[in-house]
Amino acid sequence: MRSPKVVLLFLDGVGIGSRDPARNPFFRARLPKLKSLLGGGMFHRRKARITTRQAILAPVNATLGVRGLPQSGTGQTAIFTGVNAARMIGRHFGPYPTTELRPVIKERNIFRTLQQAGKRVVFANAFPKQFFEYTNSGTRRLTVTTLSCMFSGVPLLKAEDLRVNRGISADLTRSRWPEMGYPDLGEISAAEAGRHLAGIAREHDFTLFEYWLTDHAGHSKDMDFAVDVLERFDAFLGGYLENTDPARSTTILISDHGNIEDLSVKTHTRNPVPCIVIGSQRSAILAGIKTLTDITPTIIRFLTHD
Repeated sequence: MRSPKVVLLFLDGVGIGSRDPARNPFFRARLPKLKSLLGGGMFHRRKARITTRQAILAPVNATLGVRGLPQSGTGQTAIFTGVNAARMIGRHFGPYPTTELRPVIKERNIFRTLQQAGKRVVFANAFPKQFFEYTNSGTRRLTVTTLSCMFSGVPLLKAEDLRVNRGISADLTRSRWPEMGYPDLGEISAAEAGRHLAGIAREHDFTLFEYWLTDHAGHSKDMDFAVDVLERFDAFLGGYLENTDPARSTTILISDHGNIEDLSVKTHTRNPVPCIVIGSQRSAILAGIKTLTDITPTIIRFLTHD
């Protein structure tokens, strides 16, 4: 029997909001793939649990039992380590993890644990040379995902990987790479990027892709930008799923906190976040996920069970 695979699509700053199209771009954007997965509709506060023949969606409380607005540093630590970072330090913090969270990320991140179990892992985002110049400058302002890779010896993908379709641009379409010094890396469609992700995932037991433009769009309060960001991701999701075997690969979509679902405010929200699981094992996977801290333990159990 072939070993199972998990692809984790992490969307920064996506919560479950109201049905108001004046504030929630999910009700303005054209999202055919997501809607087809969810039975033709879209999730909202009064429709936060959806089960179809393809997927299951459930709301996940992102507050971690701590007052205040959830933040990326603590929320992402919870997702990628299974540790309630906000409770550990007594507050929500972001966008980067605090110094006291670094040992937790180093020892308990999902890449490290899966590698120790002999699994093949990849962080599919590709980074330009400017990012590596930034990290080499000695900065400590690094995200949980990049820190997890650095602490675990997981290579951060570069332009060379993107060039041969073994990496994914953070914006999906590579639109900014020429102006960053890569004139040969022309723009592609988001759907093509999704097909590339499917190819990457076939070669690994665990694949992570991070899409942070959703949080950026939420902070911008720009409806047109937010709609574009969501429609781009929907096309990407379609390209990926159309080239993925749901009997072998389980796909999980998760976020760290709300934001883009309410453009009437510039801040994050305390809304629950959607957890969408796609694949033949979706019921078993989602049964183990109640909070953000359940994501990593659930994936590890699924990929390492005998």
